[in-house]
Amino acid sequence: MIYLGGEAEVIIGDIVSKKRKPKRYRIKEIDEILRFRRTKTESKLISMARKVGVPTPIILDVEGDTIVMERIYGIPVKECMSEEISREIGRMVAKLHSANIVHGDITPMNMILSAGKIYFVDFGLAFIDNRIEAKGVDVHVYFESLKAGFENWENLKKAFIEGYLELGSEEVIKRAEEIEERGRYVERRLK
Repeated sequence: MIYLGGEAEVIIGDIVSKKRKPKRYRIKEIDEILRFRRTKTESKLISMARKVGVPTPIILDVEGDTIVMERIYGIPVKECMSEEISREIGRMVAKLHSANIVHGDITPMNMILSAGKIYFVDFGLAFIDNRIEAKGVDVHVYFESLKAGFENWENLKKAFIEGYLELGSEEVIKRAEEIEERGRYVERRLK
């Protein structure tokens, strides 16, 4: 299977190969430096997440703009979401945040349920940041993905918060709610 995303081409077989695509609008030499740097950063963050207890694929190789990693066999979380799963996602996100890893794209499409564990499989937008604002945005992205994808999103959000608060900071949850309010304020002003 081949998936073409905005940033990368992902080939899924017995293993997974993720190759960052060149951007024609950038100077070739700068583009290569950026792709190589982002690939190296992504692989490091996947390994860091694993070390703090968040299930991720094992990195098998990193070369230039390509990461080769273990394939996780299972069910995409978007197809099996429940309150229990959302609560566990909350715990895992709190672990990431405790290590100052901001995922950048926490959505049910970027997670796979396998053998009772939730694997985070895409760290393409991840970065290191210790600020409450960055972590709040991370959580807000998850909440927005719930609203967009599930009728029972409010229960799933509540379960996530319960899981997150077992290990994480209440400040982050409050900031995510403030960010949501900012969005509503802008929406009201535009009407």
